[in-house]
Amino acid sequence: MPKKMETHRDSEVYNKAFDAAMTVFELSKSFPREETYLLTDQLRRSSRSVCANLAEAWRKRRYEAAFISKLSDCEAEAAETQVWLEFAVKCKYLKREDGLTLHAAYDQILRTLVGMINHPETWVLRKKT
Repeated sequence: MPKKMETHRDSEVYNKAFDAAMTVFELSKSFPREETYLLTDQLRRSSRSVCANLAEAWRKRRYEAAFISKLSDCEAEAAETQVWLEFAVKCKYLKREDGLTLHAAYDQILRTLVGMINHPETWVLRKKT
């Protein structure tokens, strides 16, 4: 029997997103100083936002539309992170292999998010009758 999820931290997708955001943080430490408030900041913010929006979505499970809306925000932030990763690789701030690994991690996260959006009934809390 699968473990009962009590908080957003029990979610596999949250943990994958958190791990990916921490990898982004570690790898972006070596980006050039002139990118601090540009690429570095945008990449870190979007990667962290996936996790923050997942936590919010978890707390909005009572309302299907609100839950889906927050998951949609997660999806957008994950896709944005992939774009910033592409820039980091193209600018040669990030090794191609690291970029591909992170991009694949976000592809996995995106697949899960889309599945959650398409099947909210699995996640939304239902009123007991």
